Amino acid sequence: MDATNERTDERTGRRGRPRSFDRDAALRAATIEFWERGYEAVSIADLTRVMHIKAPSLYAAFGDKKTLFEEAVESYVQEFGGYLAPALTEEPTARRGVARLLREAATSHTLPGHPRGCMIITAATNCTPQSAEVLQGLKGRRNHSIELIERRIRADVAVGELPADTDARLLAVYCAAVLQGMSQQARDGADRETLEAVAELSMRAWPHPPAADGADHAARAEPAGAGRSSSERRSITARRSTVDRG
Repeated sequence: MDATNERTDERTGRRGRPRSFDRDAALRAATIEFWERGYEAVSIADLTRVMHIKAPSLYAAFGDKKTLFEEAVESYVQEFGGYLAPALTEEPTARRGVARLLREAATSHTLPGHPRGCMIITAATNCTPQSAEVLQGLKGRRNHSIELIERRIRADVAVGELPADTDARLLAVYCAAVLQGMSQQARDGADRETLEAVAELSMRAWPHPPAADGADHAARAEPAGAGRSSSERRSITARRSTVDRG
């Protein structure tokens, strides 16, 4: 089948004939490739190779490279990187939410059999001007994460869980800096236990509650992984199960 016929078949397939490939599997392969090598380094030839499809099929099913990358990012967030919002909303305080977030990041950044680090952080770090829109898209996602953390911190300041003079913006940026550093350390070979220790150490920079009692201090001194909520344990178990199935 030549390229013209294949493209025609793909278009008619949308109206009734099923595709000759598994779209979800192809998207997952593209996600892993972008995650491992970054947007700029991956070519259409690389994508067709790992997705096991021809270029006309890629364009028909996913659009251009940029559109495919955007869908791959969303796929990554859904399967591997969606732990930020649950951590901040399910835990009773910003402190515990961020502690959980960092622990889950340590696990996600070092999943066996997968690229290391966070795709949102590493996939578009050295883009050319032609890829500026891709860079801005990931930057927007990272900045949105900072905003979510900041909003949770401000809520705790408002109810007296954190001191009134807490700089919510600076503390949120600090948390993001720790996350980004953990991602790079994972790329450089740090294991999960090391990243969990970094996460625990970083929490010592948080301001103390205005009326912290002994129990609060003990909670802050918990080792990484201690005191995980049932929802956090389910989240980690689900990701590990996904790895096992892969």
